[in-house]
Amino acid sequence: MRKHFLFAIFLFTSIWAHPADIKSIGVPYVQNYTKAQYQSGNQNWSVTRDEHGIMYFGNDEGLLSFDGKYWQLNRMPNGLIVRSVAADGKGKIYSGGFGEFGYWENNKKGFLKYHSLISLVPKQFQPVKEETWKIYIDNDKVIFQSFGSIYIYTQGKINVVKAPKPFLFLFKTGSRYFVEQVDAGLFELKGDRLTYIAGSNILGSRVLSVLPFQKGKYLIGTAKNGLFIYDGSSIKPWANQANDFLKTFQLNNGTVIPGKYIAYGTILNGVIIIDTAGNVIQHINKSSGLQNNTVLSLYVDAEQNLWAGLDNGIDRIEINSPLYFYFDKTGKFGTVYSSIIFNDKIYLGTNQGLFYSEWANTGSKQLLQPFDFKLIPGSQGQVWELSLQDGRLLCGHNDGTFQVNGSSITKITSLSGGWTIKKFNTDRLIQGTYTGLIIYRKDAGGNWAFDHKVEGFGEPSRYVEQDNKGQIWVSHAYKGIYKVTLSADSKKVISQKYYDKRSGLPDSYNVGVFNLDNRIVFSSDSGFYIYDDITDRFYKYQQLNKKLNTFASSNKVIAAIGKKYWFINHGRVALADLSVPGRLTIDSNRFSMLNGQMVQNYENINLINNQIYLISVDDGFVILNDADASRQPMIKLPPVLIRQVENITDKTSVITDMNSAENEITIPYNKNNVRIAYSLPYYKQSKIKYQYYLEGYSRQWSEWTTQTQKEFTNLSQGTYHFKVRAKINDANISEVTTFTFEILPPWYAGKLAIAVYVLLIILLYYAIRYYYRLKLKRHRQEIQEKLQREKEEFLRREAIASQQRIVTIKNEQLQADLASKSRELANSAMNIVYKNELLQKISDEINNFKDSTGKKLSEDQLKKIHKVIDQGMSDDRDWNVFENSFNEAHENFFKKLKHDHPDLVPNDLKLCAYLRMNMSSKEMASLLNISLRGVEIRRYRLRKKLNLAHDKNLVEFLIEL
Repeated sequence: MRKHFLFAIFLFTSIWAHPADIKSIGVPYVQNYTKAQYQSGNQNWSVTRDEHGIMYFGNDEGLLSFDGKYWQLNRMPNGLIVRSVAADGKGKIYSGGFGEFGYWENNKKGFLKYHSLISLVPKQFQPVKEETWKIYIDNDKVIFQSFGSIYIYTQGKINVVKAPKPFLFLFKTGSRYFVEQVDAGLFELKGDRLTYIAGSNILGSRVLSVLPFQKGKYLIGTAKNGLFIYDGSSIKPWANQANDFLKTFQLNNGTVIPGKYIAYGTILNGVIIIDTAGNVIQHINKSSGLQNNTVLSLYVDAEQNLWAGLDNGIDRIEINSPLYFYFDKTGKFGTVYSSIIFNDKIYLGTNQGLFYSEWANTGSKQLLQPFDFKLIPGSQGQVWELSLQDGRLLCGHNDGTFQVNGSSITKITSLSGGWTIKKFNTDRLIQGTYTGLIIYRKDAGGNWAFDHKVEGFGEPSRYVEQDNKGQIWVSHAYKGIYKVTLSADSKKVISQKYYDKRSGLPDSYNVGVFNLDNRIVFSSDSGFYIYDDITDRFYKYQQLNKKLNTFASSNKVIAAIGKKYWFINHGRVALADLSVPGRLTIDSNRFSMLNGQMVQNYENINLINNQIYLISVDDGFVILNDADASRQPMIKLPPVLIRQVENITDKTSVITDMNSAENEITIPYNKNNVRIAYSLPYYKQSKIKYQYYLEGYSRQWSEWTTQTQKEFTNLSQGTYHFKVRAKINDANISEVTTFTFEILPPWYAGKLAIAVYVLLIILLYYAIRYYYRLKLKRHRQEIQEKLQREKEEFLRREAIASQQRIVTIKNEQLQADLASKSRELANSAMNIVYKNELLQKISDEINNFKDSTGKKLSEDQLKKIHKVIDQGMSDDRDWNVFENSFNEAHENFFKKLKHDHPDLVPNDLKLCAYLRMNMSSKEMASLLNISLRGVEIRRYRLRKKLNLAHDKNLVEFLIEL
């Protein structure tokens, strides 16, 4: 609250605007704000301004606000018309309509929200069914007034003041409140009581204005009975110039202009401004700039802008401007190329001819300066210049040159196209025309008369200047510069030289020549140039260009007063002061409203007297008071306002509406593409530029620009400080406004997410810890199991090795046994063989045995012996012993053989066994008790029974079996 209060003090103290000295010629500058601009209702019933400098208007469609750039409409409940508004300077805007009143205040997001107070009205006075026409704020008290009641809101309660008869309007004047009761007179509201003003019946009906007037007095304005003065004890009519006007056109409202002026709005004829003596100083209506003649409300702000809420539109009147305008709204005289005041007449040279009107002197007390422009007969056509030379007014015309004598003209020469007239020496004039140069001399009567046309030079001569050497410099109407030297009698050219781009000029086109402080300078789009006699070339006038800054490219220079000069830069106007040697000051601020209003290349400014300039504009003229223009107001600009922050990520949506940069806002990460709109609540016509810097994003301040919004895209999370400042007319710079906002982290980086992450990390830690411990346990278990397995494997391997050793031992034992048995088998076989061989030998030997008589044994005896031998040789017991031994040595040999070859007979098996033992045929024959041939036959038969291939060895087969 304190901040709002301090800002309000700043607004009214730091912007020091000197009391206006309002002129009665022309009208102040009027800025029109049309319905098409503010996009709301036609009628504007009331006006106020808040602590930030934002203007508010009670409009047909709601509460309308304006900050110098942006308009915004806030609608009342049920779309009510806002009849009254008032700002308390502490962040609240009070407003009232039909059956409703309350206040608007920014919420935390900066959006203006309405809060109704109607529920606080005591029940016996509800429902409220009247328009709220007036609102006044008096410290901690707010007063709402309707035709039926006065509502006093204080400390959260509302007291109601009623009267026997309806009220008209309540007025606050200083600390006093006055209100009219219909058909009962004027009353003063004291607290919650009404006190009759004695003698107020003289006012009649419809008091529409009560204003402070002089010391201890009040000025009362009525709708149809004029003005009255109330001195605290009596009320008397005030006879003055404005009375008849206000009675005729019906006064509707009024306001005091700081200083000595009072403005009244009327129903039928715009605004009039009077001084404290009752003189009408200004009348501003539709024909002189207002959009509408019905003025519904008036308000004067701290910068002395007079705001007019109209029946159709809003207008701002710069009442303390040094410029006053007159516009030809009817198109009567066309485009103005030149203007001048001479012998109590004002002359306008236009594209249609020469017009004049009477010019009232400064001592006149008439209502307003009247203008009734008339065409001077014979002047029809294009007028180029009006020039006052030694008390004679000359008119350069398309059809020649004329001398103006009051309301008539006299032709001096028929040579067409008199563009410019300059003094030439002391008693002559030189004129540039379509076809060259003309010389004039004075006649016996002191009038200027045509002398001759200069011979030898016929170029179109737009500008003409004479240097200190007597040489004539001529700017061609289109191309280049000429330096001309005349003869002694100036009748002919004795030398001339043409200069263009080849001579150092920046271009051959659009080059002008002017006299600046007794020095010839040449203008161009690239800056001013000077001529050097020694080199016969042109060079940039760097010292001048540097000091002129943006006006270095001016296309025209016009002498003002003293050592002041007007510089015209393609429609822009500035006044430069060269009076201090080595220093040049240039001021374009106060003339910015002239920019673009003058006829380009034919700009015309004339000095009327030591203080007043007459400036030609497209459809009229402007009066400039140099004293007012020279008075430097101490202006401290208000701070730039942050008006709106929008999200432009997908579709445009408003994040916040603000009247200042006080609130810090947070923006979600998914809305990190933003547009920031800002404005300077400065309403006078001027060129406003802005410079911004986003701390945390930008590296430096931006260039100065007229843009009032800036977009920032893909902002990362963090806190940003948006800084912005304004500059008016390239001179005055405001303080820096800082708006802080924060881009919140994305959802995955927010506080909740971080908490979740921390929780997840903790859980992950314990999960990893648990997993690690589980894994460690498993690892230990695996190691133990591995050790156990290795142990078991070792034991198994040891067992296997033991078993293998045992098996080896057993095998070795078996091999030994087998070898032993094989030996035994072999021995047995050999024993059988030896036995059989022995028996065979015995058998053979027996045949030779003789008995005792020497006779051979008998056959019977031999047979018996041979039978015994044969039984011994074929004894099955030998075979059984052999077979058992063979089976022990060659396990299951016979089983396999019988299984695979069941047709084998015992003799075959015996042969197989003998072959398996690799016996010789002789041995086998002995064992089998057959011949060798018999062995071969049995081998043959055995091969067939075994189905052996021809190339297969029988012994190998049996060994492999």
